[in-house]
Amino acid sequence: MMSQNLIEARGVTMRYGKKTAVDEVSFSLPKGRVVGLLGHNGAGKTTLMKALVGLKGVEGELSVLGLDPVRERSALLTELSYIPDVAVLPRWARVHELITLMTGLQPKFSAARAKQLLARTSVGLKDKVSSLSKGMVVQVHLALIAAIDAKLMILDEPTLGLDVISRKSFYEMLIDEWCDGERSVLISTHQVEEIEALLTDVLMMDEGKLVLNLSLEAMESRFVALAHDAEAADAVAAAHPLLRYRAMGGKSAALFDGAPPPHLEQLGQRFRPSLVDLFVALTRKPELAPRA
Repeated sequence: MMSQNLIEARGVTMRYGKKTAVDEVSFSLPKGRVVGLLGHNGAGKTTLMKALVGLKGVEGELSVLGLDPVRERSALLTELSYIPDVAVLPRWARVHELITLMTGLQPKFSAARAKQLLARTSVGLKDKVSSLSKGMVVQVHLALIAAIDAKLMILDEPTLGLDVISRKSFYEMLIDEWCDGERSVLISTHQVEEIEALLTDVLMMDEGKLVLNLSLEAMESRFVALAHDAEAADAVAAAHPLLRYRAMGGKSAALFDGAPPPHLEQLGQRFRPSLVDLFVALTRKPELAPRA
């Protein structure tokens, strides 16, 4: 499958016995994007990521960096970085030994870069993995993976176990020093509020299906929230919004796919819905038909 996109998925389906974990998913990922992969636990996110790195075969068509992830996995892993949802490092090893090991295993790994990234943390090069806290182990894992000069980085809950300051530091490094307009990142996380400002695109999964595939720019022009007084509640409900909820400040709000009906515009005030509100509105709901 020849393409300028880093990922091309067409009708990708994945099953565990009789259970369909990923159901007819299609999307593409161009260069220079930061994409959030969102969904509840069990939505199919981790299963899809395993397919992207060649850990599980698929029905349908899947190309990552122009390669078949299963048949050409060795070649793929020289150009791709992956952090699974559980950071596993050998407990007996010291941090500098892991750097030496990575230098021998991954031709595009930079030991100097890894040390530079670790210098931002409280982890020392002589520290043993067994002596590190869970958060510090994750920091080491992140530094080792981010020091690979890859074209694509796939992150499954990459900051699990880190405090808010460490999470912020990692995402700043990711955007400022790894993303360069050519490389792309696919991030699965439950910390939607923290990464929304970093994303260029969002993929949203619900029960194995892809219910949203949109750039953040297009999302802002497509979905509209309307804050309204209690007196307008019945009229708003009659227009069948995607979601009715309490906005910041305690005011009632409704989320619409497209502009609200003209008669409602006079009853409230438009505002930009958050990605969290959109996630609540679209998951556990019927799939939205794609727009041209």
